[in-house]
Amino acid sequence: MMRRFENKTVLVFGAGSAGPGWGNGKAAAVTYARDGAFVAAVDRDLKAAEETVSIIAEEGGQARAFAADVTRSDDILAVVEALLQERGQIDVLHNNVGVTEMGGPEVASEESWQRVLDINATSVFLTCKHVLPGMRERRSGAVVNISSLAAIRWTGYPYLSYYAAKAAVNQMTVAMALEYAPHNVRVNAVMPGLINTPLIHQQIAGQYADAEAMVRERDALVPLGKMGTAWDVAEAAAFLASEQAKFITGVCLPVDGGSSAKVG
Repeated sequence: MMRRFENKTVLVFGAGSAGPGWGNGKAAAVTYARDGAFVAAVDRDLKAAEETVSIIAEEGGQARAFAADVTRSDDILAVVEALLQERGQIDVLHNNVGVTEMGGPEVASEESWQRVLDINATSVFLTCKHVLPGMRERRSGAVVNISSLAAIRWTGYPYLSYYAAKAAVNQMTVAMALEYAPHNVRVNAVMPGLINTPLIHQQIAGQYADAEAMVRERDALVPLGKMGTAWDVAEAAAFLASEQAKFITGVCLPVDGGSSAKVG
């Protein structure tokens, strides 16, 4: 039985992990590779990307590590051009880079506001700017943007810039899906809810008494009784990128254990 991404090239931005364990991008890169893809693993931290590539190689998969800052157009273009020269085409673009910084309108600095929008939203604009032309010309391709439940819900944290940035990712997803549908290019988003990844221990744990309290309280908020994992997000993304989802575009899919369906 042929694997879903056999002979496909998948470009994953944010393929490293924010710390020990499995972040969303790292799990996604490994998931695509396990399903037959050649994975271009891109991260601002080259060592983090190389760690992901090493895992893929140990499992018998194919991958190459790249370093790039997703807020820099030239960095992204260099990766895209190198990958096209090596592989000929990019079949899937997976945008995973994200950051949270706490602060509502009275507390957050203007610099923090702009930084969060640049990393979460402008990065999607820039990667798509450089990848979509090739997909349009070939009349084939899929884009998966990792958004957040914060795009559509108050999640309990005062990170105004993150809400705004992820809402922008959702609407960019919808707009690009409809613009590129005539060219047979699909664009979808995954909205993770409460997920237990290394990132929350770095960027959210400060909102709780300690890390154990954070995990306990976040678990209790999920209707299914426990936070999701990076693998839950990765499997949803791989489905949307695959031919199994060939009639799905413009969707922002909650992967949240039911959180988006409840009131209060």
